[in-house]
Amino acid sequence: MSFVPHSDADRREMLARVGVSDIGELYADIPAGLLIDRELAVPEALSEWEAVRRVTELAGRNADLVCFAGGGLYDHHVPAAVDHIIRRSEFYTAYTPYQPEVAQGTLQVIYEFQTMICELTGMDVANASMYDGPTATAEAAVMARSVKRRGRVLAARSLHPHSRKVTNTYLEGLGATLDLLPYGTDGLLDMDALAASIDDDTAAVLVGYPNFFGGIEDLEPIAEVVHEAGALLVVAADPVMLSVLRSPGSCGADIVVAEGQPFGNGPSFGGPVVGLFAATKALVRKMPGRIVGGTVDVDGHRGYVLTLQTREQQIRREKATSNICTNQGLNALAATVYLSLVGKSGLRQVAETSIQNAHYARRRLQEAGVELLFPDAPVAREFAIRTGEDSHAVLKRGVAAGILAGVSLARFQSLEAGDGLLLAFTEKRNRAEIDRLVGVVAGEV
Repeated sequence: MSFVPHSDADRREMLARVGVSDIGELYADIPAGLLIDRELAVPEALSEWEAVRRVTELAGRNADLVCFAGGGLYDHHVPAAVDHIIRRSEFYTAYTPYQPEVAQGTLQVIYEFQTMICELTGMDVANASMYDGPTATAEAAVMARSVKRRGRVLAARSLHPHSRKVTNTYLEGLGATLDLLPYGTDGLLDMDALAASIDDDTAAVLVGYPNFFGGIEDLEPIAEVVHEAGALLVVAADPVMLSVLRSPGSCGADIVVAEGQPFGNGPSFGGPVVGLFAATKALVRKMPGRIVGGTVDVDGHRGYVLTLQTREQQIRREKATSNICTNQGLNALAATVYLSLVGKSGLRQVAETSIQNAHYARRRLQEAGVELLFPDAPVAREFAIRTGEDSHAVLKRGVAAGILAGVSLARFQSLEAGDGLLLAFTEKRNRAEIDRLVGVVAGEV
């Protein structure tokens, strides 16, 4: 069967039913200059077995590299049980559970997912979930403007560039922009700049925890300045590191977002990923609109369920600014299964091993004469270095040695950090691999 199972006779009959003789007549209202008057430059269709052979051939070109790339996407171990469980019949579809009687598995997972996220972030309520980390950040900014009835949103320049870009796109649609705050010589938020920039029209301040360079921001003094100005603090966190760092909620965060990929979702080419979003109940109650859910108890266990229906999100009443509905349900399911399997102590062990690997690599690189971008910054599992040569040349050398030697800072001009590499470490890395990375970066390999 062809991909579009309609014969020429079928198409002629459909055109006759709508009263045209040619499909081109359906595009008569489109200006001619916007139409492509040629065949599309795409390959001819393949049969199933030909397509499998072609894809297999392409897959054979992939290189199995030891991964030190990060910047929001991390090479953590995903237990085999995760894939097995998410394929079970009770999770047959990740679509929005409109019919509870056929979606008990999904509803249970949503409850568990939200409970786990609240425990990690130190917040009261969570959703389940958003498309990705940058989208969650943008939604947090929009939510803050709605709650505070203010126009400005500030973000640390050290916040992930992708999150800043998506948030700015959201805000532009609302007639606002994202104003950036500089970082200091230690790579952390410049507190003087924050104090000078924030005003009574600022709705929210967005910071990373850790930030894009891997630096661990001191959230409490940031929250103090933000709250004194009557604004909200939005924290974009590395969810794995929340098992060892103080929770954003305990440090004064009002909204916490994160990229959920590290939880049971392996790295892939462009997705899929899952965004996490949590907030305080006091903040949620201020949302203009209707709140469904809150704190609930199931078999004596406290849990959290939140559905926000804001005026902007009630499509039948006003134009929607957010219609995330089905979301990344399968990815949230994988995250829930992963967290259930590793447990609290297991997740902490993943984080601690990642941190130990990072600090071993940091020490070895310094011994090899490699310059750290921010040597005085406290870091967890990620940090940035100067390469002394074009970072892409180092990456190319790494591929030849079987190493994916980080992420080039040159890709992100808006960071204003110059060239270098961002290196990330997970529990999967060992000392032999790290020593090989040091050799690649130092030019010894």
